[in-house]
Amino acid sequence: MIVAAVAALGIAMLGGTITDLGPWYQALEKPDWTPPNFVFPIAWTAIFALAAVAAVRTWVSVPSARAADAVVGLFALNGFLNILWSLLFFRMQRPDWAFAELLLLWFSVAALIVFCGRHSRFAAFALVPYIVWVTIAGALNWSIVELNGPF
Repeated sequence: MIVAAVAALGIAMLGGTITDLGPWYQALEKPDWTPPNFVFPIAWTAIFALAAVAAVRTWVSVPSARAADAVVGLFALNGFLNILWSLLFFRMQRPDWAFAELLLLWFSVAALIVFCGRHSRFAAFALVPYIVWVTIAGALNWSIVELNGPF
């Protein structure tokens, strides 16, 4: 559990350092339904905590070392995609590229739900808020592209 918690915290911290809500982001036209800025760190903290629990519950439930490696690999890929989205959107200021990458992120969360669900129902349900949030983020990202493009 400690390793999963440290990994989740590391991904969250790295993503947080890449995220810049400065003048460029503030100047973007956003839809009326955009959540207030304070909601994002609360949501991501809960999501990463649930993902860490899901990773551990799945890892201890798998029948082999190969399946355990698959758990680690799927979560590592997902963490990479999560950080990459922040890099594309905030640092490179390319919401259009970030949206395309977000589709990969969404599919990685879906893959985690399916894979984890084969070994732990609890783990699969723990990841549902993640896919819901990424879906909302995707709609927001697409709206920003439409309201502000081309980039």
